Amino acid sequence: MMQNFSIKHAVKEDVALILSFIKELAEFEKLAHEVVATEAILSESLFGSRPYAEAIIAYVNQMPVGFALFFHNFSTFLGRPGLYLEDLFVKPEARGLGIGLKMLSYLAKLAKERNCGRFEWWVLDWNSPAIEFYKRIGARPMDEWTVFRVSGDQLEQLAQSQ
Repeated sequence: MMQNFSIKHAVKEDVALILSFIKELAEFEKLAHEVVATEAILSESLFGSRPYAEAIIAYVNQMPVGFALFFHNFSTFLGRPGLYLEDLFVKPEARGLGIGLKMLSYLAKLAKERNCGRFEWWVLDWNSPAIEFYKRIGARPMDEWTVFRVSGDQLEQLAQSQ
């Protein structure tokens, strides 16, 4: 099955597919209620006049089986860009074939080509299979850091404060 494996950079015509992967990932993560992205929003965000992120799609036998969405961040300590993986998803029927590792390897090579000093991502603390997989490939948890977020009304309030 893996003899016909490929990874391609997403193009505008892939927006519906990307949204379907996002929705499948959200279901898996028990966060479907948080998905507000639409094809129009993704089209503008990924392929508009100022793209904010990129995506790759994994194929087996020319059928899409997974995707990864990523963007650049920046490390002030390194003085160099980094590559941040927002989402990686492989369809359940294609798991266990090494597709996730192949996509991570592809993105690591891309990070090196782009002179990135690091490649990082978040994982939900309950997703122990993913955590163990990431540890096996040499990723290390950043336990000394706590993620903070403002969104929705809190973002609006913070933006209005003087």
